[in-house]
Amino acid sequence: MAVQHFGFDAQRDLQQHIANLVREPALNVYMASGDFSHDVVIPGHFSTLARPIKLSVHAHAYGKNRKLLLSGDITAVEQAEAMRRDFVANVSHEIRTPLTVLAGFIETLQTLPLNEVERTRCLALMAQQSLRMQTLVTDLLTLSRLEGGPVPGANEWTTTSALFAQCEQEARALSGVIAPQGHRLEFEPGPACEIAGIQAELHSAISNLVTNAVRYTPEGGLVHFSWVLLEDGRGQFQVRDTGPGIAPEHLPRLTERFYRVDRSRSRETGGTGLGLAIVKHVAQRHGAELRIESQPGRGSCFSIIFPATRVRRLQAVEAISTSLS
Repeated sequence: MAVQHFGFDAQRDLQQHIANLVREPALNVYMASGDFSHDVVIPGHFSTLARPIKLSVHAHAYGKNRKLLLSGDITAVEQAEAMRRDFVANVSHEIRTPLTVLAGFIETLQTLPLNEVERTRCLALMAQQSLRMQTLVTDLLTLSRLEGGPVPGANEWTTTSALFAQCEQEARALSGVIAPQGHRLEFEPGPACEIAGIQAELHSAISNLVTNAVRYTPEGGLVHFSWVLLEDGRGQFQVRDTGPGIAPEHLPRLTERFYRVDRSRSRETGGTGLGLAIVKHVAQRHGAELRIESQPGRGSCFSIIFPATRVRRLQAVEAISTSLS
């Protein structure tokens, strides 16, 4: 453990003073102070910017001029606390913005004599901001339910055709709203299959991928949505677009709550910053894998691959039913 935490060598470092081995100013100040009523947090020996490691080090005096040094890896705890702080700050910010807009329009309606056109415009913008807050709260409740709910069983089956039909309808409706000239939308339903899982969750995940692709693809661009049954029995929902693409440094963080590659662009398209977090949780709960491939200027590809145990062809099911009857 000392090797993992501090990089010690049992042979080379024997009888060496710890101050010579751990060149961390915070630890040296802590040891020199003689106040061991608390611990000190320092980076681990193998800590990097890409993968930070945090150690909690606590000294305990005993005997004559002896000290026992206890160290613990608190990286996960620190990350969880940072995520909690970021989450609270982001939620507060996301809700405060539309509330400020609403408060401003309410004050305007209360104090200024507006004509019918101006009143209509104010009310329309108020309704837009109210919908934004409602969508945010809905997504937060969805995430909370996903994290606290039991893992979906294999006794509830949803047809891929039903999921496809819902997502296609939503995509075409959204495209008509945000792009007057529309997009080139291609839907490839593939073989008729069923997926074991909760329909509402599956629809939420797939819908988020499709609507994200429509939102971020320029007017006239292509969005291709497909369902494929792989050779090993797994099933794959895939969404490809010709949008702006995503730089490699952003890809590992896309499924974090409220993480945005371009905050101003996300607000323009009406996103809450929670969609891909929901997709990740739904995929994990159904034993599926979320894959993201993207390059700047070349569009993006998002895939959810379901395990063979949760996928079955409808033809096979019908043949079994016929033989049993």
